[in-house]
Amino acid sequence: MSNNHTKRRLPPLGALTAFEAAARHQSFSRAAQELHLTHGAISRAVAQIEDRIGVQLFVRRNRRVYLTSAGQRLLKTTSETLDALSHTVEEIHRHDSSSPFLTVSCEPSLAMRWLMPRLGTFRELCPELNIDLRMAGGPIDLLSENCDIAIRRMDFGFHEDYQVTTLCAESSGPVCSQVYWDGVEKDVNKASWLHSRTRPNAWNDWKQANGMENLAPKNEQYFDHFFYALQAAQEQLGMAIGSIPLVEDDLKTQRLIAPLGMQSTGYDYAILTLDDPKKDPRIEVFVNWLIGQITR
Repeated sequence: MSNNHTKRRLPPLGALTAFEAAARHQSFSRAAQELHLTHGAISRAVAQIEDRIGVQLFVRRNRRVYLTSAGQRLLKTTSETLDALSHTVEEIHRHDSSSPFLTVSCEPSLAMRWLMPRLGTFRELCPELNIDLRMAGGPIDLLSENCDIAIRRMDFGFHEDYQVTTLCAESSGPVCSQVYWDGVEKDVNKASWLHSRTRPNAWNDWKQANGMENLAPKNEQYFDHFFYALQAAQEQLGMAIGSIPLVEDDLKTQRLIAPLGMQSTGYDYAILTLDDPKKDPRIEVFVNWLIGQITR
């Protein structure tokens, strides 16, 4: 009896991906850099395919690699197949509007100090939609990281195909508690300046933007993350450069004050999506809610 479901004797997908990169670059080293693997891992992947099919795919000469005729045939088919897979995955991801989950990637400081305190109101508005919140900053590949939305401070390059919806313009300035400000006699030179390693130039950028290059702190303290520096300012340990919207709630409740005012940084916070938010009801309602929250 014939069997139309014969088991496919194919090399692993990871090995084919490594081969495709090596063949495209004609370099194992450049393929390793692209895929964040070692040169040895690429070499083993190619050897695994060659052992499986019993044909040499590369000729190695003078520390370079060249495709054989068999390698050229396999490259063409592998490239077409990987492109088709990528396209299909993208189409599925883009049109999965029936999912009860919305995966949102948000910068950690913005998530902790602005978004998370507000998510309860969104749950009341849309109890059937679950927000899967992931904290990350900087460049993002929405497809490979399986995210529907990214909320970012736009101080980096991003994929030209992304849809960008501006959330708000950022403004910044030194912030501290009222008690601390009184304690340093309302003199920023007498304050301890709090820095974050994720925004190491925040104080210098603020000084240059305001023509205050000669200002110097009494002492300085460094923290790993921006939100740690802001929390330290709230606990009267010094002054930090705070930004709106991150310290918006703190200023309203007077947990922090901005005694020297807040000035535009020239950067925006924005929402990144694969398509126009209106094409997915889940994304549309969340984006509209975010914009409504920021303008209150």
